[in-house]
Amino acid sequence: MRHWLVIDLEATTDEGGWPLRDMEIIEIGATLATSEGHEVAHFQRYVRPLRRPCLTSFCKDLTHIGQQQIDSARTLAQLWPAFESWLLAQGSRLAGWASWGDYDRRQLEQEWQAQGLQSRLQQFPHLNLKQSFASSRQLTRPVGLNMALMLAGMHFQGRQHRALEDARNAARLLPLALPH
Repeated sequence: MRHWLVIDLEATTDEGGWPLRDMEIIEIGATLATSEGHEVAHFQRYVRPLRRPCLTSFCKDLTHIGQQQIDSARTLAQLWPAFESWLLAQGSRLAGWASWGDYDRRQLEQEWQAQGLQSRLQQFPHLNLKQSFASSRQLTRPVGLNMALMLAGMHFQGRQHRALEDARNAARLLPLALPH
């Protein structure tokens, strides 16, 4: 059986948002799920940002991630091998990876390039679940994760704007978003 890796990232930001080039990952959440949306394995880590190591009040309030969690975390370059080892341990079950929208893919690609990191994910197709869900439901425009869950008759489980919970909730929509 082939599985999908659904990834969600939390990143540094402030009220009004920052351009992608100014954002840095502060949490990685990934769930390996069946095409029916059932979790098989997961990965979650906090990440210490390098350029702006102090989280803004807005960022802390939004993500419920504290400064102490970030201060004691490893940098992306330090923890990326652990992610790759975890991914490798999942074997050849991976059909591709996905995220709700394109932000997570673009942020990872930016960080990989800036820090000279390689990833097995670069060998797999990326699926924008937000676009795919909108297409499969014939929506006039893509909707947020919360609205998509409501349209599917589901409720958000866990705390919003936490990487693993967001990834898990997006994975629940896989059966409704995967191309047939």
